[in-house]
Amino acid sequence: MASSTGRPDVAAILAHPSYPDTIWKLTPTKSEYLPVGEGRGGPFKIHYEVHGKGPIKLVWIMGLGSRKSAWQRQTFKFGHEEGDKYSSLVFDNRGMGLSEKPLLRYSTSEMAKDVLEILDRIGWTAERELHVAGVSMGGMIAQELALMIPDRICSLSLISTAAQIQNTTSFVENLRTRVNMFLPKSLDKSVSDAGHMLFSDAWLDSPDDTQVPTASTPNVELPESGTYGMFETNYERFAAQELTKRLDVEGFPKKGFMMQAIAAGWHYKSPKQLEELGDKVGRERIMVIHGTKDNMITVPHGRRLIEILKPGVGVIKEGIGHVFMLEDTKWHNEMVVNLIEKTENLNVGKK
Repeated sequence: MASSTGRPDVAAILAHPSYPDTIWKLTPTKSEYLPVGEGRGGPFKIHYEVHGKGPIKLVWIMGLGSRKSAWQRQTFKFGHEEGDKYSSLVFDNRGMGLSEKPLLRYSTSEMAKDVLEILDRIGWTAERELHVAGVSMGGMIAQELALMIPDRICSLSLISTAAQIQNTTSFVENLRTRVNMFLPKSLDKSVSDAGHMLFSDAWLDSPDDTQVPTASTPNVELPESGTYGMFETNYERFAAQELTKRLDVEGFPKKGFMMQAIAAGWHYKSPKQLEELGDKVGRERIMVIHGTKDNMITVPHGRRLIEILKPGVGVIKEGIGHVFMLEDTKWHNEMVVNLIEKTENLNVGKK
């Protein structure tokens, strides 16, 4: 059955034969709960995974209300297909997924300290070792992390993010958008609205051409059918992934979402702090990318971040929404690889 948008409704997505295969069973190299936050309202446990055993260390920081499995296209490439070259760290931020949901004031700086404790505990502590990528709120956390340990950052990718959330539309439209995030609504409406906020309509209505794991992919458990299925459109695959999250009441609690939203909403980095970030990390090591069709954090935020930070790579991409790693996976991954190669060579040049 189709919704008012002409796209399949929730019932149709749940009945789709590929729905059970939405989240790929990518077997991590290491996975555990780690207590963090001692003296900062904790301890509380963060669940993390490392995929791959390669020498190049990647840290993927997820955004508001999302779980680490949202990075599966990246962990698939950088932890399984090329797991001998890369090691990828993914984790559920406090308040979401398998991590604990402490009831206290969240901030992007405190969440960055959670990440730092994980990095210290797993021994990722060498100089210029970390390739950090953060999307949306994750990009805000990445800014905080980079200011805390600039000498450990080899590259920094800030994706669809901001130094602070500003009103770039009319007051009424901005208010409507913010209030709409917290209003009770049907599951169909929630999924449809999320699709509109996160992706361009052109991509949502295009055929699903996702590269899925196969029997030849290292350390992947295949479904009972023997193959990971496909959907008819990108919207259907996104909706299926969104439903696996929203139907997990413990993993996607309202209180966790609201506390993360407060952290993102109050994030602030002044021009002086951004200049310090560029100076200490090195502008040639930083990439900022943003899409013109981003309805979650609008494109003026990305333009301002590029203007002030002056990163080595700053790209405003026409026609792309909020979630580059899904909507333009191949381009996103190529940009990350190019930055990794460039900055790894910078390290060699300084030895």
